[in-house]
Amino acid sequence: MQCPHCGNNGSKVVDSRPTDDGRAIRRRRECERCGFRFTTFERVEVTPLLVIKKNGNREEFSREKLTKGIVRSAEKRPVSMNSITSLVDKIENKIRAAGDNEITSQQIGEYVMDELVNLDEISYIRFASVYRQFKDMSVFYEELKEIMERDRQNEKGDD
Repeated sequence: MQCPHCGNNGSKVVDSRPTDDGRAIRRRRECERCGFRFTTFERVEVTPLLVIKKNGNREEFSREKLTKGIVRSAEKRPVSMNSITSLVDKIENKIRAAGDNEITSQQIGEYVMDELVNLDEISYIRFASVYRQFKDMSVFYEELKEIMERDRQNEKGDD
């Protein structure tokens, strides 16, 4: 594994542990030349998953792209990177559990919103405003009303 600090190809594993419910291995490594420590992840290789975009084009599913979109919606919000990573794990698990080799970008967006609304409502609204391409304030207002109604129902259920 190449050191991100000095570019040396020799490193030793200092610590290893399973992560992502056992589907990946987190390895803490140390460069044999400069001593820089860094983390790598090994994931089980799975069948490629294609995402069908709105325009009909297909592209390979990208965890990184999904993570970036969620990070952008949670910018300046009290949402930790661990929470985002966990959310991405849940979404990817849902997608792969379906067993299909293809999924629409719309379905992925719905999965994100299903999870994000429980994590942070402001991040949810930000994501939804881009994903659903709110055309005007009335559409935005309807989305807010749905969240407020859901919160009221949850509060009644807690009593």
